[in-house]
Amino acid sequence: MSGAGRPARLVSHFWRDDALRSRSVGDVVLAGQVDVPVPSARLTADWAREIATHLALEPGDVEALSLARARRRWPDYARCVQAVADWTCALGLPGVLAAGEVALMACRGARYHHDGAQYGGAAFCNLFLSEDKGLDVHFPVAGRRIPLTRGTVLLFDTGQPHAVVPRGRSDFDATDFAADVDCAQLFLTWELSIEEATVAKALGVVFDVDTSTASTLDAEQVRLDGAPAVLCPATGRWLVGDAATAPNRVS
Repeated sequence: MSGAGRPARLVSHFWRDDALRSRSVGDVVLAGQVDVPVPSARLTADWAREIATHLALEPGDVEALSLARARRRWPDYARCVQAVADWTCALGLPGVLAAGEVALMACRGARYHHDGAQYGGAAFCNLFLSEDKGLDVHFPVAGRRIPLTRGTVLLFDTGQPHAVVPRGRSDFDATDFAADVDCAQLFLTWELSIEEATVAKALGVVFDVDTSTASTLDAEQVRLDGAPAVLCPATGRWLVGDAATAPNRVS
């Protein structure tokens, strides 16, 4: 909250051609479950080797894997894509998946963060491929918590803070993701244009909400009540005043 019971105002400033445009941050998080095949033992073993030898994921890291390499060993890839396309179509978003860029990602938990400083012009659509490992995606500002299981699918604004934490928890602690614990999550993610009318409507996004500030900026960013938004990576709370400029530490 901001002020005397007044909701905080989040504004995303994102590049539109060679100028920055402002928009609200959508507070809607869409979630569902789709039927996707279990990845083969060969594919999961290859992912495990790539994570161990190339990514060396530390707790809280979110990194890309080679989708081209995976597709050579993944006969059910098209079925996974079709399942998400059918889900978005049922939400009234036909064709948006085909227009979006797709990547294969891995995470070992995820600290509280938003992606509005790099992807302010986008929404993310994620399909989780791993089995249930007792983890949730937690959206503290939106007040949503979604258990991660194979087939969990999400659509959300990149400016919306989120994290991957143990089920039921509301904080990120690196010790929950020890090296001897199998907690890696694999997921496909699509980058959808937030300016696509159906995407903006579904997430509750309104454009050109702060054009005067947008004209003075030179980089994408999310702002909270007119100031750069700084999020605590351990708790997901907004930092204000001196706390916003102090070094952030995550155990």
